[in-house]
Amino acid sequence: MKFLRRCLLLVVLAVLVVGGGALWWLQAPLQLASDSVEVSIEPGTSPREVANQWAQAGVQSNSFLLYEWFRWSGQARKIRAGTYQIGAGATPRSLLDKMVRGDEVLATVRLIDGWTFRQFRAELAKSPDLKQTTLNMGEAELMATIGAPAGQAAEGRFFPDTYAFSKGASDVAVLRRAYRAMQRQLEAAWAERAPDTPLKTIDDALKLASIVEKETGAAAERGLVAGVFVNRLRVGMPLQTDPTVIYGLGTAFDGNLRKRDLQTDGPYNSYLRAPSIPC
Repeated sequence: MKFLRRCLLLVVLAVLVVGGGALWWLQAPLQLASDSVEVSIEPGTSPREVANQWAQAGVQSNSFLLYEWFRWSGQARKIRAGTYQIGAGATPRSLLDKMVRGDEVLATVRLIDGWTFRQFRAELAKSPDLKQTTLNMGEAELMATIGAPAGQAAEGRFFPDTYAFSKGASDVAVLRRAYRAMQRQLEAAWAERAPDTPLKTIDDALKLASIVEKETGAAAERGLVAGVFVNRLRVGMPLQTDPTVIYGLGTAFDGNLRKRDLQTDGPYNSYLRAPSIPC
């Protein structure tokens, strides 16, 4: 009887020691090979593979222990795909919590007000954190990919802003967000248009806004400039604005607008096209 009691006592003590050790390990800072460690988890990655990735990236802990913790916690299947980063002080518990919450490292890309669509695409292409899927797409294919109506031009259709995204996200995802943001802005502005506006469509409003923006960099002057253009449209005058001609020249524009450029007809020459907004 005494022998049995001693055996039971040893078992209990062993459980307490193991349990206490496990509790200490869960709350102890992980040793890292560098100041911070980053891992990108693809959709469908198993919990065991996630543990291996952290160990390979620089978490100096046995991957088997990490995996057993993920599994024992009951949250292994709740780990979300994404890019995660931990630094000094991170514990096994906080590491798992971060992945279950989806507390990802976000990158950003800034699309500048007044940029052309070509400049937008060039900025996206420079981002090392975006998955480049549209580099070889023409404009029509790209617009179809983001869900734009057939035949809709890309110019002016993307709202300039700073967009945060998960590292490894597709450039299509950012373009789609910028496109939808512009749609919301346009619809809100068009709903508040003056009843006597000479602008016939929401596209006319977008084009005129782009022209005004290029005509003056001073926000305080834009209302006045827009008023001048609207009055010209009302009386059938050409808009007569350099930015439309410059846009038509594209990459051929060298910074110097010449008289011959103003006298050469084309769909964007607002000196020769009246009384409409250049397409």
